[in-house]
Amino acid sequence: MVGEVLLQAILLEVCSFPKPGLVTPVSTGSHSDMNLQTFLLSSSAIAPCFTLCAEAGFTHRKPLSRLLKKIRPIGIDYENRLLEVTRGINTQRGILFSGSVLACAAGYLSGLNQPINSISLAHCIRQLCQGLCESDFAVLKTRPAQTAGEILFTKYGVTGIRGEAEQGFPTIAQIGYPALIAAFNKRLPLRHALVDCLLMLMTQCEDTNVLWRTGPQQLAELKLRASEIVHRGGISAPGGEARIHQLNEWCCQHRISPGGSADLLALSIAMYLLCHSHFPNDVTQERI
Repeated sequence: MVGEVLLQAILLEVCSFPKPGLVTPVSTGSHSDMNLQTFLLSSSAIAPCFTLCAEAGFTHRKPLSRLLKKIRPIGIDYENRLLEVTRGINTQRGILFSGSVLACAAGYLSGLNQPINSISLAHCIRQLCQGLCESDFAVLKTRPAQTAGEILFTKYGVTGIRGEAEQGFPTIAQIGYPALIAAFNKRLPLRHALVDCLLMLMTQCEDTNVLWRTGPQQLAELKLRASEIVHRGGISAPGGEARIHQLNEWCCQHRISPGGSADLLALSIAMYLLCHSHFPNDVTQERI
């Protein structure tokens, strides 16, 4: 069930539209090397990883600090499968890691018959990822930065998804998940709820994908532009969808792709489904 939820979440994320700078069913955003089909292929390739990580958590009875080492080899295996099916294109490596951590935490709580909610998940993930940044970045004491994450940490001090996981995914628990609840309480269609959730996340996320591709000035500008759309009522407000399309044009012009925010959207969807089992009955009835 947990693996199914994660697969649903990553598919719903990529199929949401409009999303500024990101791949959707109607646009490749700021990307020239990937499209919807690329994401569908990679999603199917990595889906079993989430189930395996959930199962590893379900059967784990030793200290939580030992569990991450158990699932990391699983993630590395499926990272290789992802790159094989996409022929080297990095579509979902970020969500592969973070989704595996979330799935593992949900499996662990389920194995102990403990309630699954945003608080218990955050607490479990903090324990699971304790010391992650210190451990992963310790190598920089002996050699220069090599990966994008290491370079961004060295240059800007940002810890990216590692830091988010180590803190128990606070951006998801405090921003993304509540944004979905608020949207559903307003009876927004699912597509609108997901786009509004993404915009909320974009206003707060220190998006390492944007930093890597364009730098801190463009990230700050992106946050401001997303905030303006949010403050004017999001996608459902008069002219809201047009404003998002304008932001997409700006993102494409500057090669901006908020992939980190997209990953947080997928995780927010997954957290909602793990906590509530399904969406409200009427939110999936929109005719497009």
